[in-house]
Amino acid sequence: LEMLRYKCEYLGKIFLKTKRFFASSQICSSCGTKTAMKLDCRRYSCSCGLEVHRDDNAALNIRAAGITVLKACGAAL
Repeated sequence: LEMLRYKCEYLGKIFLKTKRFFASSQICSSCGTKTAMKLDCRRYSCSCGLEVHRDDNAALNIRAAGITVLKACGAAL
């Protein structure tokens, strides 16, 4: 974690950390619906029609959470 923080500072990027139990892979990155999933399930399917790899869905949710925090702080994007 410290290595990642260091690299971000070195490159002039902002380093943000989500909460430990943020359910990033269980929240639909399209509509926001939360669906409980077992760890062995690798595809995320939502009733809105979104079907994506679990890790890709989590990455989209983490990115959106970071952008929300940056906008709330008034940071330029």
